[in-house]
Amino acid sequence: MYQKILLATDGSEQAEKAGEYAISTADFTGADIIVLYVIDTYLWGGLHMHSTDRSYLDALPQHDLREKLDKQLREEGEKAVESFKDKLEETQCAGKCTNVNLITMIKEGKPSDVILKTIEEEGIDQVIMGKSGKHGLDKFVLGSTADKVVREAEVPVNVIS
Repeated sequence: MYQKILLATDGSEQAEKAGEYAISTADFTGADIIVLYVIDTYLWGGLHMHSTDRSYLDALPQHDLREKLDKQLREEGEKAVESFKDKLEETQCAGKCTNVNLITMIKEGKPSDVILKTIEEEGIDQVIMGKSGKHGLDKFVLGSTADKVVREAEVPVNVIS
């Protein structure tokens, strides 16, 4: 049985569907769900920087601008995770999921790398995530983040479409 499920979210419709599946699984198994939102610091203007490049936040010329943007991204992440958590509890559980414990985390970095690292750090037994997130090109292509996690994770990964 699963004890810890990692639910990676970016606030997209695909992530909401994954959340519904995670709630059902956790309610049945009694597993904790870690809801992870990654602030993608390697995304700028829709283009990913190479992993050897610095974060775009580090590349901004003014220190106060970097801090302001970092703060805004973190606040957006916190709102997204709390809203996502509340919506899951309200719509899926309706107060009846006594076995479900939702834990929220917000981290920064390249989403696939952060997800893989979190799997290891938290002792995750299963990952549940959407097929493609906010930046998915279409519904027929597995997102690059989901693709990398599926290929490299050493635990089962359920990709929900």
